[in-house]
Amino acid sequence: MFQLPIGLAAFGLPHLWKRVSPVTRGRWGDPGKGVVAVLSIAGIWLMARGYGAWAEAPQVWFPAPWLRHLNNLLVLVGFYFFVASGMGVWGARVNRHPQLTGVILWAVAHLLVNGDAASMVLFGGLLAWAVAEIVLINRALPLWAPPPRPPLGKEVTAVVVALVVYGVVGYVHGWIGPWPFGT
Repeated sequence: MFQLPIGLAAFGLPHLWKRVSPVTRGRWGDPGKGVVAVLSIAGIWLMARGYGAWAEAPQVWFPAPWLRHLNNLLVLVGFYFFVASGMGVWGARVNRHPQLTGVILWAVAHLLVNGDAASMVLFGGLLAWAVAEIVLINRALPLWAPPPRPPLGKEVTAVVVALVVYGVVGYVHGWIGPWPFGT
């Protein structure tokens, strides 16, 4: 049970390091990136182990079956925003934080369909981390200019990539956990 919150801390705190203590993070230079990467990987591993180990987590609420469809839509849009951030397409032009928005959509989607305490800790923790990142980034860097408009073909590519990633992740999700696409 303790692996899950420790994993959240190991993942989230190093990511917040740059925003909370930029001088200290700056002194670490490139080796600091390695520290963040190692702690992030360890955090993800601990989160996965902790979530899986908390099999008997108490049920906080019982989600309606139709929420699975809303979950899948939100996850797909979240994946699109994540892809958009790297490609500079529409999602990155209308949203200053497309990757963090993708995490928020993914977390909210999973909170909608998982009413157990372990899910509340995992997805609620990642949701809180992403919102905190956005607030801290906006406070530190209040000005933002969207990237230039890319060609339409690049937007189509981003949508196709998001759909492919969504399908692959959904398949792997069904392989290691519940099947996300219905019965």
